[in-house]
Amino acid sequence: MQIRQITPKYHVSPQISVEDVPAIKDAGITTVICNRPDSEVPPSHHATAIKAAVTAAGLQFKELPLTHQTMTPENIGQHAAFIEGSEGPVLAYCASGTRSSVVWALGQVGTQDTDTILSSVSKAGYDLEGLRPTLENLRES
Repeated sequence: MQIRQITPKYHVSPQISVEDVPAIKDAGITTVICNRPDSEVPPSHHATAIKAAVTAAGLQFKELPLTHQTMTPENIGQHAAFIEGSEGPVLAYCASGTRSSVVWALGQVGTQDTDTILSSVSKAGYDLEGLRPTLENLRES
């Protein structure tokens, strides 16, 4: 597992496992968001299995499985609300961390300029430059 910091409060990673939960807690994470649909992973990595380990460790768990088709304004807003409602640092995971970076970036439109958003995810190792036109169109609307 590789936790990548986008902001002091928001981190992303590729798929996590039950065995990663102690390290997640030790990293100071207080909320874990699953952005990966169960259909993409084996049963050992389904959200229910991860949730059981996360909550047993005393952390919050939120589930918001995302695909390109479900990256809707409502889901983007829900994701932002999960982050805002967390008492501390958040770790969102998906297959590679990209989806969790994209939903965060889309949720930042109107609060940060496009260059700042893209720079934040770039520093974490995600190249979302192709998202620039979408971010700028959303900002203008």
